[in-house]
Amino acid sequence: MKKRVLITGAAGFLGSHLCDRFIKEGFHVIGMDNLITGSLDNIEHLMPLEHFEFHHHDVSNFVHVSGNLDYILHFASPASPIDYLKIPIQTLKVGSLGTHNLLGLARVKQARMIIASTSEVYGDPLVHPQTEEYYGNVNPVGPRGVYDEAKRFQEAMTMAYHTYHGVETRIVRIFNTYGPRMRLNDGRVLPAFIGQALRGEDLTVFGDGSQTRSFCYVDDQVDGIFRLLMSDYPQPVNIGNPDEITISQFAEEIIKLTGTDQKVVYKPLPKDDPMQRQPNITKAKEILGWEPKVSREEGLKITYEYFKSLPQEKLFKKEHKDFSNYRR
Repeated sequence: MKKRVLITGAAGFLGSHLCDRFIKEGFHVIGMDNLITGSLDNIEHLMPLEHFEFHHHDVSNFVHVSGNLDYILHFASPASPIDYLKIPIQTLKVGSLGTHNLLGLARVKQARMIIASTSEVYGDPLVHPQTEEYYGNVNPVGPRGVYDEAKRFQEAMTMAYHTYHGVETRIVRIFNTYGPRMRLNDGRVLPAFIGQALRGEDLTVFGDGSQTRSFCYVDDQVDGIFRLLMSDYPQPVNIGNPDEITISQFAEEIIKLTGTDQKVVYKPLPKDDPMQRQPNITKAKEILGWEPKVSREEGLKITYEYFKSLPQEKLFKKEHKDFSNYRR
């Protein structure tokens, strides 16, 4: 009998790749998403499969799943600035109420649950590279606070259920991840740069470009998450690629990759934008035997080919979803 796994945020970028991995590993996958930022296009190829089912549901409301469950992956959350700045209340709710609902489900079903935390729990870090023991430097009332604090609360709630109720839990702190199925205009630096290059626009760098990021290809990220879920380690673990690069250098890489001749233009840095992002992955190496395998050069080529294959209307379409029904 196949083991059953519930994946929330299943129609999102990372969630859909997790669905693929668990189908490949022989699980029966229950995907759940309210589609506020996800797209059914990402899981359309899974719909005909016998061992995949999709539930259109908002996990901030009570979650019911019939039958047994072996694992729960909570990956439902807006993850890009363009989203969580438009829907701040929903971002907080899915991190708090959604996490509470799913932990309750895990307790009832005696399922192991992993939550998608993020490097944003470190805020604008004063420690570099960031280790799991670092508590962070977060502005709770700044524009990014709704996302940062939702994730920090999510970790606290998860650990409380682990220590008080004995629920088997895992916490993954995800650093910048990229690959096919990212939304082209979601506000994150990599798709923003590639989108601008494909449209013949100058590349926009916020600040002076000296801030750094570390980009992990999605297949590596999914493998790290899978290994952590199957491990017996309940404390947070960083999963990301420690190959650090400045935003200015990254813009030049994209220009070279796309063969365009755009300029780089500079605009003011948004409030609380972190200056450095680089994971310390010692724990992932020692506990999970994991480290990234896909180089940035290789991963960017795959991602660029994916974006080039998109219809022209997607290339030039701006994100303008109607969030009016969610403002409550």
